[in-house]
Amino acid sequence: MDLGPFDADNSVSCRLSSHIPDVCKTEDCCLGIDEAGRGPVLGPMVYGICFCPVSKKDDLKDLKVADSKTLTETERENLFQKLDEARSYIGWALQILSPNTISTSMLQRSKYNLNALSHDTAIGLVQYALDSGVQLTEVFVDTVGPAEKYEEKLSQLFPGVKVTVRPKADSLFPVVSAASICAKVARDRVVKGWNFAEQLGEVDSDYGSGYPNDPKTKAWLLKYLDPVFGYPQFVRFSWSTAQTLMDSKSVTVHWDDDDEDGEKAAQRQNNRSMLSYFSASSGANDQTPAHQPHRFFTDRRLKSLDAL
Repeated sequence: MDLGPFDADNSVSCRLSSHIPDVCKTEDCCLGIDEAGRGPVLGPMVYGICFCPVSKKDDLKDLKVADSKTLTETERENLFQKLDEARSYIGWALQILSPNTISTSMLQRSKYNLNALSHDTAIGLVQYALDSGVQLTEVFVDTVGPAEKYEEKLSQLFPGVKVTVRPKADSLFPVVSAASICAKVARDRVVKGWNFAEQLGEVDSDYGSGYPNDPKTKAWLLKYLDPVFGYPQFVRFSWSTAQTLMDSKSVTVHWDDDDEDGEKAAQRQNNRSMLSYFSASSGANDQTPAHQPHRFFTDRRLKSLDAL
């Protein structure tokens, strides 16, 4: 599994895939869908598909794949190796959804919740398999939201394919278990080798499970909260855990809007308007700046302007 394309820019989502076995282009195939990392406040969510000919279901079962959550990291790695060694009849694909993609999607002006993002990602992976020539006749999915509605939605989108959506499908159908293993192995590797674009120096990698209720995760979030610029892109800043910490620990800033009178409203609250951060410093010029700008601005080549 080459994670290079995602490591090169982990601020955006990325699709990775195996070679498509020739037999999957000529025989009826089944496909499983599952995800890893839906709940953590740290790191990406990874959606995975795994597919093989219907005639090879027993062979897949003989590999003793299981729900990835019931396996140790070593067991998952060993099973992924077995799946990779069976590349003559097993294929897989992954969609790595970066923390930045998840948060900006959820906080955009037109609401795009995690369930909708999950559905669209799963649909995109099924379409990828079809576009790659995989002869899909059966799809098995671990449900997101009401199983019946999700099953109906997928059945309408992919007529001619028998769709089965079930809670805990990763423990019921080996092909979903295999997808679960692919997704979890990818997420574990990405989290362990995360490239911090923010140049934080030697970053403490002891961030626990990444789940909001983990004490180690909470301690890490407090340690790496910048009071002005918030969190590195490793953190899903749309999660309530991150938002609560930012609200309580960060510098208070007044955001101008149409319902308030900007700077005056900020002054009444003994606060600073966001616009004040972009205004020219009194007595300063381009040659002798009052202070060095934060790398947030220099990385994006942003400068204060006196006039447009």
